[in-house]
Amino acid sequence: MKRTSCINCSSSNLKKFIDLGTQPNGNSFPSGADLDKEILHPCSMIVCTDCWQVQLAQTPPAETLFNDHPYITGINKPVVRHMQKLAQDIVNKLGLKENSLVLDIGANDGTLLSIFRSLGMRTFGVDPCKTTCEIATKSGVNVLQNFWNEETARSIKENGMLPDLITATAVFYHNDDIHSFIRGLNILMKDDSFFIAQCVYLKDAIEKLQFDHFYHEHSMIHALAPLQRIFKQHGLKMIDVEFDPIHGGSFILYISKETSSVEVNESVHLAIEKEKQAGLNEFSTYQKFTKSVELNKTLLIKFLQKLKAECKTIFGLGAPVKGSTLLNYYGIGPEMIDKIVEINDHKIGRFTPGTHIPIVSESDLDTTPDYYLVLTWNFLDYLVGKYNKFLDSGGKFIVPHPTPMVIGADAFPVNIEHHIESNSEFISR
Repeated sequence: MKRTSCINCSSSNLKKFIDLGTQPNGNSFPSGADLDKEILHPCSMIVCTDCWQVQLAQTPPAETLFNDHPYITGINKPVVRHMQKLAQDIVNKLGLKENSLVLDIGANDGTLLSIFRSLGMRTFGVDPCKTTCEIATKSGVNVLQNFWNEETARSIKENGMLPDLITATAVFYHNDDIHSFIRGLNILMKDDSFFIAQCVYLKDAIEKLQFDHFYHEHSMIHALAPLQRIFKQHGLKMIDVEFDPIHGGSFILYISKETSSVEVNESVHLAIEKEKQAGLNEFSTYQKFTKSVELNKTLLIKFLQKLKAECKTIFGLGAPVKGSTLLNYYGIGPEMIDKIVEINDHKIGRFTPGTHIPIVSESDLDTTPDYYLVLTWNFLDYLVGKYNKFLDSGGKFIVPHPTPMVIGADAFPVNIEHHIESNSEFISR
């Protein structure tokens, strides 16, 4: 669906700031027999110059993105550790009592709900993906296979379920109708209920040039100021915000009913003021972002070409959906990257969407490359520790942004420009 009005405020004052071309579903990994059957969709980002909500210019049908979703939370060790801390922090902060009911939207394989259950909570989840719902059910977590919206919320309420806490970690931007999403919250929230959303933070994405957070599943990338507007419209208030480095920089936002006695923490006002200082309400900020992304693209491709000319081997590390955005937008395929190394069985033995680089199991590698292009850059610290032997033996990591870097055994990043022969094109940077 091509967007003609803002997903948040319905304004028609929308401006495109980056066009990533046509791309396949970044979480649909084709087999060899399906390489010529991929469907491409436009992928460009626009910003509303009235409320400053960043959003996709055109969205594919949600069913094509989420009904068969290969992301599995429980195999991602950094995310599991983060969720363990997050759940404990939430229970402590809100003073949740034993047997409080926690509803998780986008519950995936039930990892977060399992953690809440270990803390004495009753749990229930909603998720549209059949595969992850089955995994959750086998682990004893009750997850309803459905998309989250006001209709789903009504059906849950009709069954007598009124949660004390509703969570949505890394999914609050996975919907094409944010108003229906929030109306669903309102249907189930009591005066003493809370909604907590953990989202990739637009301010981090812009400042760190994380353009690969822009893909079809992310119909929006959130800043706090536009969210404050839409929550207020629906009778909810943002009462607190925290920040965490997970996924390259995320906020953890606490929401309650307007009628709640909980007061708004100063953290919310301070964060919104910092967004203004960062220029998130100025279109020139987004134009500068795109120019910097283009320069990074030139630098990274030139460096990869130089390595291949020197007969160096390059593997990709991880096949996240953000990696699909980067590979397709930069035009990086098997001529540059020999293979992608993964631990997710739902991706191994298949190919990267659009660029068709073979994906192999980390445990089955019989050779190591000279370089890894780190597509799961958001877990760089974890990967540096995990691959310490590779780095100690002389291997290198290539990190794509905020500026392309090479990391070796000392874990000290070196700008890629130092690895490229000097010429005026790059000195100008």
